Amino acid sequence: MAKLVLLHREGSGYADVPTKVYDFPNDYLSRVQQGVGDWFVYYEPGRGPGARRYFGVGKISEVIPNPKNREHHLALIESYLPFDADVPRVIDGKLLESALTNCDGTPMSGGQNTSSVRVLPEQEFAYIVNLGLPQNLEEMEANRYNPARSDVDDKPEPFIRPVIERLSSRPYRDVAFRRKVREAYDYRCALSGLQLRNGGGRPEVQAAHIVPVERQGDDSVHNGLALSGTLHWMFDRGLISVADDHSILVSRNKVPDEVTTRLLSPSGKLHLPAHQRDHPHPANLRWHRENVFGQRDLDGPAPWH
Repeated sequence: MAKLVLLHREGSGYADVPTKVYDFPNDYLSRVQQGVGDWFVYYEPGRGPGARRYFGVGKISEVIPNPKNREHHLALIESYLPFDADVPRVIDGKLLESALTNCDGTPMSGGQNTSSVRVLPEQEFAYIVNLGLPQNLEEMEANRYNPARSDVDDKPEPFIRPVIERLSSRPYRDVAFRRKVREAYDYRCALSGLQLRNGGGRPEVQAAHIVPVERQGDDSVHNGLALSGTLHWMFDRGLISVADDHSILVSRNKVPDEVTTRLLSPSGKLHLPAHQRDHPHPANLRWHRENVFGQRDLDGPAPWH
């Protein structure tokens, strides 16, 4: 097995769905097969300063022929997690991938630099992931809205968890998911449009999985909605859902009109993230409509009673 870098360019024409499948020419088959059962990082090229970036990490579960293109194969992806912050290609004048550097330390202009699939040494994989998903992410989130404590001078040295252990930790992944989803929606509830904060500035909005993790839902932003506590409860219980055109759907036989009038956006539409790449994926919304909406009994009294 081997760690890899997979190049992904938005709008490239390949059948990539970064959270689910990676489409690649057969020329890279032997290299991708090395990564089956192991982890990779995604890299997106671009033009201009800061345009080239590493943006997420995942695991290759299987490689299969592309049924629509005999000259391509598909790598099936699991455990995808977007980086908390994009990682630049170069830091302090140094490329993060040693394989892209000439003997004199300058970036190479051809060779591996043009490859869509690259083998990544373990140490460089860990370094990139640690930049994109910091070891202390849970502590960062817990203390984000708390004033710094001046009464603590000497902090104990934090325990460094191995990268793979961290990537496989559900509590860690939940924090990473919550940070990315709430940030994408500007800390605003997607269904009400309200941006509520408590007295300390802490946003009163949660991150909801559209397709639950236990039903093979991933931790990408386009499988998430930023929702207030009550609307999160209603969404998970199938009282509300979202159509393909982002209209809000309501189970009218279970939810009183006065509740929808007070809780939902007057526009009747979802409040979407600024960037289209963060919009909820149509397949995820369809799954929720077909498997959750209007199909679950309420377990206990509704919060408006």
